[in-house]
This record gives sequence, C-alpha cells and structure tokens, in this order.
Amino acid sequence: MERYIFFIGGVFFLLLTGFIFILAFFVEENPNQHLYLLGMGIMGVCLGYLSPQFRQNDERSKLIKQKGIGISFIALFAYFIFFMVSLELQLFYLTAQELLSILSALMISTVFISFVIYSKIY
Repeated sequence: MERYIFFIGGVFFLLLTGFIFILAFFVEENPNQHLYLLGMGIMGVCLGYLSPQFRQNDERSKLIKQKGIGISFIALFAYFIFFMVSLELQLFYLTAQELLSILSALMISTVFISFVIYSKIY
C-alpha cells in the first residue's frame, strides 16, 4: 500500500512542478525557486519503486543505500565545483535562493536515482 502512496505523491509533485513551470513561462518569471518540488517528485516515484526492496532491510538493501550515498557524495562535490566555476566565470547569474533550490533538487534526485540504478545492478 505504501508503494502506491509514494508513487501517487511523486506524480503529484511532478504535476505540480509542471504546472508551476507552465505558469512561470506565461508570466515570464524564473521557476528556479521551485525546483525542489521536482526533486520531491523524483524521490516519491523512486521510493514507490524501491519500497518493497527496502522493506526487507537485508544486506542487499544496505549495500544499495551505501553505494547510492557514496556516489551522491561524489556528485555533490562535482555540483559544487561546477557551480563555483560557472559563477566565478559569470556564465550565468543566480541568487542564493535559486542556487540552493537547484542544489537541493540535484541532490535529492541524485540520491534516489542512484538507489534505483544500484537496485538494478545488485
């Protein structure tokens, strides 16, 4: 049952993100401040897929979590380096709130997508 709740919540957040992006397009605003909703949607869909596997809490699920967090930690440094270099070279301009929203969406997505990838591998 919880699998469907996660999946429905994830689809809701993805639809909400799409709605906000469409509204932001029509009013010519920047939707970067709401990107964390995209991360929440991806998290919900991934948890809907992973909940039967994580419910067992065996060695396999622990290995998936360990490998997923490890690769996400490496990805976090890559994101930081990319944004520091890009902002220093003034390739684009972001406010602190936009940057934090983008980083949170990237991290949430990276963690849970890596869980799904490692669940396919192991």
